Parts: sequence; structure tokens; C-alpha cells
Amino acid sequence: MLNRFVRSSAVPQLARGYAGKWPRPKPGTSEKPPYYAPDPLVNNPKAAVTPLSTDGSLEFIHRPPPTIASPLSLTTNPVSPLLRPPSDGRIPLPPYLRKSAHMRPEKRLSDEELAELQRLRKKDPRKHSQARLAETFGCTKRFVSLKAALPKPLRKKALIRRELAHEKIRADWSDQKRLDRDIRKKRQEFW
Repeated sequence: MLNRFVRSSAVPQLARGYAGKWPRPKPGTSEKPPYYAPDPLVNNPKAAVTPLSTDGSLEFIHRPPPTIASPLSLTTNPVSPLLRPPSDGRIPLPPYLRKSAHMRPEKRLSDEELAELQRLRKKDPRKHSQARLAETFGCTKRFVSLKAALPKPLRKKALIRRELAHEKIRADWSDQKRLDRDIRKKRQEFW
């Protein structure tokens, strides 16, 4: 069918036996030809060319990587100024990766401070709560709960007192909020 409209000498040799649906753009149109990247090995002054055949038709081109280290560079005396230590002699450290590394460690309590912490907690646990003692001595609430734990009967009373305070708050909840809480509790049972 193609031969009816075009002379056979004008038909290019195609892999297919027929013309494609979208022909290449004609010369003089606004479309750009496809981009062919130049070979980076050609005209490279650092490339080493090794002929592999006697007639020169086959050759091996090797270009060393641009970041290759100098054979004269040592870790004790690096060639690059970026790797040299500063003139003041201090060795710069890399930046911290974690935010927690910037935090200062917790203050260590002396034996006298620890005894005072335990004495205050036993004397009046309501007045000297974990949060208040942690703020006073500059430590965490977890540390206070470990080192100055309440005796079991006092702990049970404190839990009952807290539960009663929470019940007063729950009494003001709406029906929808109660239902949502019950659904959440039921869902946690099946975890």
C-alpha cells in the first residue's frame, strides 16, 4: 500500500515493512532533534587509550575517576586543605546526629541529697510529690519514683485518692464521651 503513493527508491529501509503512525518531524519545523550526549571519554586528557587490535579498529579507553586520591596524600599529612586540622591544633568533631546528644546528663545526687529526698518523700508524700521533688533536686520523676518509692499501703491510698478525683471529672462527661471511652477499652481488650 505504501508503494502505491511513494516510489520505491524514496522509501527508507525500515525494520518494519510499513511506515510508522507518527513520522519524524520534517526539516524546518519547530521540533528539536533528539539529544545525543557526547562521549565523555573522547577528548579527555586523562584518558588512557590502549589499542586492542593491530589495525586500530578496537581500543580500550580508561579514564580514572575524578575523585581519586593522590598517592602522596597520607592521613597524617593530607594533600587536601579540607582534610588538614585547623592551625590552632584542635581536632574538629563532626556534628551530633541525635537531638538527645545535645542534652546535658542529669545531675548526680550525693548520698546526703538522696537521704534528704527519701526523708521528705516519707514525711509527707502529698506535699512532696514526685514532680515537686524532681524539680527541687534537679532530677527526673522516674528517678524519684525509683529511689524514694512510697510503701505499698501508702501507694494504694494514693491510687484510690487519684481514682476518686478522676471519677469526679468523669461525672461531667457527656454520653458520647463515655461511649467512646468504653469502645476504646473494649478494643484494647482484644489487642
